[in-house]
Amino acid sequence: MVWQKNSGPAWGLCRSFSWGFPPQIHLDIVSDPVRINRVTVWNPISRVRMSDRTPPRLLDLAAISLLRDEALTISTLEYLPTELFPSLFMGAFYGRRMETLKALVQAWPFVCLPLGGLRQKPHRRTLQAVLDGLDVLLAQEVRPRRCKLRVLDLQNTGQNFWRMWSGAKAGGGSSSSMAPVTENSSSTEQPLAPLKVFIELHLKKRTLGKFFTYLIRWVEQKKGSVHLCYRKLEIVSMPKENIKEVLSMVQLDCIQEVELNCTCKLSTLGVFAPLLGDMINVQRLRLSHVHVSSFAEQEQQQHVVQFTSQILRLHHLRDLCMESPSFLEGRLDQMLRCLVTPLDNLAITNCLLTESDLTHLCQCPNVSQLKKLKLSGVTLTDFSPELLQVLLEKVAATLQELDLDLCRILDPHLEAILPALSRCSQLRSLSICGNFFSVAVMEKLLSHTTGLLSLREELYPVPLESYSSQGVLLLERLVPLQNELLEMLRNLGRPRSIWISLRPCPYCGDDKCVHMEPAL
Repeated sequence: MVWQKNSGPAWGLCRSFSWGFPPQIHLDIVSDPVRINRVTVWNPISRVRMSDRTPPRLLDLAAISLLRDEALTISTLEYLPTELFPSLFMGAFYGRRMETLKALVQAWPFVCLPLGGLRQKPHRRTLQAVLDGLDVLLAQEVRPRRCKLRVLDLQNTGQNFWRMWSGAKAGGGSSSSMAPVTENSSSTEQPLAPLKVFIELHLKKRTLGKFFTYLIRWVEQKKGSVHLCYRKLEIVSMPKENIKEVLSMVQLDCIQEVELNCTCKLSTLGVFAPLLGDMINVQRLRLSHVHVSSFAEQEQQQHVVQFTSQILRLHHLRDLCMESPSFLEGRLDQMLRCLVTPLDNLAITNCLLTESDLTHLCQCPNVSQLKKLKLSGVTLTDFSPELLQVLLEKVAATLQELDLDLCRILDPHLEAILPALSRCSQLRSLSICGNFFSVAVMEKLLSHTTGLLSLREELYPVPLESYSSQGVLLLERLVPLQNELLEMLRNLGRPRSIWISLRPCPYCGDDKCVHMEPAL
């Protein structure tokens, strides 16, 4: 940046500066601190008026000045400094300067344009202006000298990029896709690689909204030059035929998270399975409420095999969560055999399992490095207590979170796992609410876990002695039991916060809720 004094009488108040513009173009920006503090401008990143306590930056003033003349802005984009592009884009985006947006896209000097960081679902005319700019760009056989754009990101990410370039966030590092690309002076033209468009896909209705419909139609017209990518796919409600149609237009190997958050039949899961197998980079898979219909056993088994066989292709799967998977009863081994890499997190909740299922879980080599294990709502009463002990011994070196809520665990089960639990040196969170323990066994629990120095969150049920013979919670019994446990904690000598869960909560009737407070 070259500063020059202006030749007028107020040369101390005004300066001209040049950023590699042609000789005849310059910008006059008032830079006197007193006068600046009286300027009120529209901040394009936050869309609120800046007060005299937050004077605008020179970059913002330059962008505002340029945006007053769209023709001038467009004609000078080749000469503007990279640092000015984000401010210009934000001003054009919020000011609905469509021609300027279209031109900015064609000269964008960054690898990524994080449009979703400004607004997750842009105004249709704004989106159309951006896509029109891309149309011009994609129609060219070689990339313009200035443009480095390879990714259009419509996900709800990228806010840090805009904050950094707007001055709202000081010193934050930027990723390689957000940093300006150094121009190669030896070559002014580059081959145009396929453009990737990233978007979060939430299928919540029977049909896609106008925004997604418009975008997908545009992508269809650009086959070969545009790849539509989703890092996260969430299916809440949509006919399976529509799901297959939408996913046929998506680059499935870009998907890293899949959530099937809807009640569906096992047959639907079988139809979805081949698509899942093509999502080879999935790291997190969550299934909810997959129910077994009145199929014959042979047909049920066929659907299960269709699904589990695709798990074999997921070589990056680290997080597996299955809520109410009724199809797993007696078949968990089929799922576990198909895991090809060690899991970090495993959740199997609110379903029936057999003792054989739990035995196979204990023997599975790919659960030996678990950081999080959640078996809440799985009844463990009828199983051998030693099975849970073996499982905890297997994961003791890595386990950080353990959730055994509502498993109907009794004193013998808890006593059996205490030695293994005391060796879980990385454990940070332990929740066993909704089970049935006596105060004597709870005292043993507190004693065995006192050496777990990383343990910060402990959620336990009310001792059995607090209930009447009819199962009614008697608060007058709970208070002295709390005092007894508190005295034991003092004797153990390490400060701890223990949450005691009233079952059910007197405020909302749930077993575990926001009304819980530290009791000890």
